[in-house]
Amino acid sequence: MCLAIPSRIVRIDDLRAIVDVYGARREINLMLLNDNAEIGDYVLVHAGFAIQKVEREAAQDALRVISTIIEEVEREDRSEGSSDIHSG
Repeated sequence: MCLAIPSRIVRIDDLRAIVDVYGARREINLMLLNDNAEIGDYVLVHAGFAIQKVEREAAQDALRVISTIIEEVEREDRSEGSSDIHSG
């Protein structure tokens, strides 16, 4: 199973692009996209290839949901960690 996180294109050079996700940047390949990609577009990336463009609003909604999940998991981890300290 894989989770595709929407990534925003910040630079394009022919069929290569740099995408940004939560401040992390990486190079991807655009050759599998059916649509022309532009700077500012959001794409789903799998194994280094953009596989689909995503509407901006849908991408931003997904990123908000993912951020909320990450925050909740981190909060639970901190909570479990503090109970381990007091139980020993």
